[in-house]
Amino acid sequence: MINVSVMGGSGYVGGELLRLLVSHPGCEVQAATSRRYAGDPLFRIHPNLRGVTALKFQEESLENVIPKSQVVFTALPHGKSIEVVPQLLERGVKVIDLAADFRLKDPTAYKEYYGFNHPRPDLLEKSVYGLPELHRDEIKTGRFVSVPGCMATAAILSLAPIVGNGLIDLNRIVIDAKIGSSGAGANPTLASHHSERAGGVRPYKVTGHRHIAEVEQELDPIAGKNLHVSFTPHAVNMIRGILSTSHTFMTSDFEARDVFKAYRAKYESEPFIRLVSDKKGLYGLPNPKVTVGTNYCDIGFEIDAHSQRLVLFSALDNLTKGAAGEAVQCFNIMSNLDEKTGLNMVGLHP
Repeated sequence: MINVSVMGGSGYVGGELLRLLVSHPGCEVQAATSRRYAGDPLFRIHPNLRGVTALKFQEESLENVIPKSQVVFTALPHGKSIEVVPQLLERGVKVIDLAADFRLKDPTAYKEYYGFNHPRPDLLEKSVYGLPELHRDEIKTGRFVSVPGCMATAAILSLAPIVGNGLIDLNRIVIDAKIGSSGAGANPTLASHHSERAGGVRPYKVTGHRHIAEVEQELDPIAGKNLHVSFTPHAVNMIRGILSTSHTFMTSDFEARDVFKAYRAKYESEPFIRLVSDKKGLYGLPNPKVTVGTNYCDIGFEIDAHSQRLVLFSALDNLTKGAAGEAVQCFNIMSNLDEKTGLNMVGLHP
């Protein structure tokens, strides 16, 4: 049994982590920290955990997690992981970080996309980008994993097999993402206020979005060149879920079987990738509704012969496969456990 702790356990991602970890057969949660809710039972903030665990939040202190833990999940706000991750690593603890602080390998990208000079470029080199479908071997031997952004995960997983297969024009990739309100985190803002968000679709950060850096970082080596992808997210009227639609353009005529072949070659043995392209039924293409609460990423496509366009779709739960579920998947790999341990959830319908 592996002892784990969660730093920053009161947010939506922290709550999803705790939901998965308290029933995980390969670990035992020793501590969950929160600056705001120290002393409160977990179920007071995460009511779905009532009757499941008697744990209470502890003060956000390294001394409350390091002596008790072999692995620490850091679900802290962006910019805060930089303060604690180096100390955790120095004390010999394995770290799985869910913030953006160590996702990018190029320190200059932090200045461009996050507006600060990264103080620990040495740790950027040591961190493993926690996308198992691309970096499983590195994760297996790693001590420090940085979990990808949720929209970046959706975009990368749908694009990687196609970018690497010579099917599309690599100079024209346009990603359109729709995301639920939980992606904005638990702290309310005017933009997340129900009366402002409900009933509408709001484009935001329509150019220069931070996830562009992750998408290009991961796709460049596959493409064999430096890409310049276009990316625009939209806030939509759902709570959990992402639908990523990537518009790409064919370099020559090909058929659906060629696209299927590219996806199967890359993902045939992946436990959490499902190919969804069914000409019959309401859910013939990916829909985030049926991935909620699961670690699945559903991927599908359509060929538009009229404009030589290949449209790629991917759907996932931004809090599970887009964050906490991916973190637990990485934990399983790092711990030599079956990769699916604690993640064998079936989605809800309707």
